[in-house]
Amino acid sequence: MAGKTLSARLIEDHLVEGRARAGEEIALRMDQALLQDILGTLVMLELEAMGVERAVPQPTVQYIDHDLVQQGPLTADAHRFLKSACERFGIWYSGPGNGISHPVHMEHFGVPGQSLVGSDSHTTAAGSLGMLAIGAGGIEVALAIAGEPLVLQMPRIWGVELTGHLPEWVSARDVALELLRRHGVAGAKNCILEFYGPGVASLSAMDRHIIANMGTEMGATTSVFPSDDNTRRFLAARGRETVWQPLCADSDCVYDLHEQIDLSALEPLIALPSSPGNVVPVTEAVGAPVYQSYIGSSGCPGYSEFATVAGILDDRPSAEGVSLDINPSTRQVLGAMIESGALARLIQAGARIHQAGCNGCIGMGQAPAQGQNSLRTVPRNFPGRSGTPEDSVFLCSAETAAASAITGTITDPRTLDIAYPRVAEPDRLPAADAGLKAPAGLRGAARPELAISDNTPPLPALQPLPDSLDVPILLTVGDDISTDDIMPAGTAIPYWCNVHASARFLFAPIDAGYPEKAADVVDAGGHAIVGGDNYGQGSSRENAALVPALQGLKIVVARSFARLHWQNLVCFGVLPLSPADETAARRLEAGGRLRFDDIHGQLAAGNTVSAHLDDDPIALVHELTDRQRELLRMGGVINRIKQQRIEADGAA
Repeated sequence: MAGKTLSARLIEDHLVEGRARAGEEIALRMDQALLQDILGTLVMLELEAMGVERAVPQPTVQYIDHDLVQQGPLTADAHRFLKSACERFGIWYSGPGNGISHPVHMEHFGVPGQSLVGSDSHTTAAGSLGMLAIGAGGIEVALAIAGEPLVLQMPRIWGVELTGHLPEWVSARDVALELLRRHGVAGAKNCILEFYGPGVASLSAMDRHIIANMGTEMGATTSVFPSDDNTRRFLAARGRETVWQPLCADSDCVYDLHEQIDLSALEPLIALPSSPGNVVPVTEAVGAPVYQSYIGSSGCPGYSEFATVAGILDDRPSAEGVSLDINPSTRQVLGAMIESGALARLIQAGARIHQAGCNGCIGMGQAPAQGQNSLRTVPRNFPGRSGTPEDSVFLCSAETAAASAITGTITDPRTLDIAYPRVAEPDRLPAADAGLKAPAGLRGAARPELAISDNTPPLPALQPLPDSLDVPILLTVGDDISTDDIMPAGTAIPYWCNVHASARFLFAPIDAGYPEKAADVVDAGGHAIVGGDNYGQGSSRENAALVPALQGLKIVVARSFARLHWQNLVCFGVLPLSPADETAARRLEAGGRLRFDDIHGQLAAGNTVSAHLDDDPIALVHELTDRQRELLRMGGVINRIKQQRIEADGAA
């Protein structure tokens, strides 16, 4: 009998329901949970709506890392609300300036072998420590906080064997880009990327963070690395070595899928606008003018990346006209940069230093000039995500971004006439506990009230999916529509905690008239949307499903869905379907009206749903489980949990 992969062992250790067979629905116990601020507010409102009193997974941590630009009171009001919610529900609070949730969580709470669910798709980064770390919609994180298991489709386990060592001027970022070059933005859907092999030992924990972080851009459920001496070294540098344990796959395990990457053969890569999957060698892009070189984010979080950039720029100022933006990832990393002198060297090179947080990665500050090239070490370059409409964003390594900042054009860093300043992580990093508040014990004490403002109204009730529908197709979109397209970030972020105010931003990059059209038919039964392949890719933001649902979205028919958004739609009572064949797909693109009869009976009877497009029959298909069909019948997961609690109270 073959041995076990590390991923299979982690799943087995946390499995509470189902069979761990690829494609089957499973339920996993979550040891930890994390929230980021722009979705955390909705999660807290969901917890209140469900009647939850205290977070079950410990630690559960609320991070303030996205909405940091305080142009008016909305952002500060949201921070105050979240702090009060942490006190009410017994949740850790990481305040503004502490840094990006993923590296901060690794620093303070990462434990090899434990499970973690987060309301951010890049939660997968914690797989770098040998954790089972999964990004999910906020409503699923709310359920986990309430003590419910995380339910998902059992992924296939994809073994990625790493051999060799990275050459000079090539970094872990190029490993992630190489996988995207090979497989594109949906190539690892419903898969776990498990990295193993002799090349893993040459990668630090933060190198692994970069790779695990960007596995999400391939649609992966998560990424997993072994826990080894490099993991122990990372934890020891932060005074947490006692939580370390060794973890690895059995030598005779068999993967569902397999491939190999020779690290020694890699070269600097770059993703051209406007998709993480549009990857080419840097040599194919050299010479293009650069307006901005942005270094930081959860896709480039380690001290060594910033220190390497400081070494490249030492006595070499950035070119005239180039905005060199340095975005430290955590307070701890920023402290190490100060202690080593790296921060001073960056400032002397002309860098603009921003507060520790997501910032420009999510379009909150550092938006580039329109029509100008921006080189970024962030995970995504979807159109407009930078905060600038019709932007031109390239994704690359810190080395390529630094070299290009010096020359003013996209530059292969190997052509610089300097020695490569390879920098290792420090053996000890400065403590950075300021702004991190542990939950207080609530036994016998009155629970604090939520600091509600006009921008944090309670959630309206969602209605069950009716048994019969006759709705217009209000919007038809193409392939790879992202949640950034559905619910834009940037200047809209301060309104995300208000499901009413944020509705006006829906689909703004695609059809600015959508909110008004949806409002016109919401009382007449709602509407449908038709999409192409990989509908809902990118961020796990649940408001890209919740807010359209509140605006009357009943049905989304797409050729295929991104995993997270598909789950979010069902959780908020929206039915995701796909055309049964190519003929049906082409017919749907023309718009019209969709009519359904006996929806719930058809869903229960099998995977095919018969409908009418205008007056003609059309065949559609679904992949819903019994549990998900029940969610649609009840109007979503909030209604289900409320009903369960009412029944439990009645029984008591």
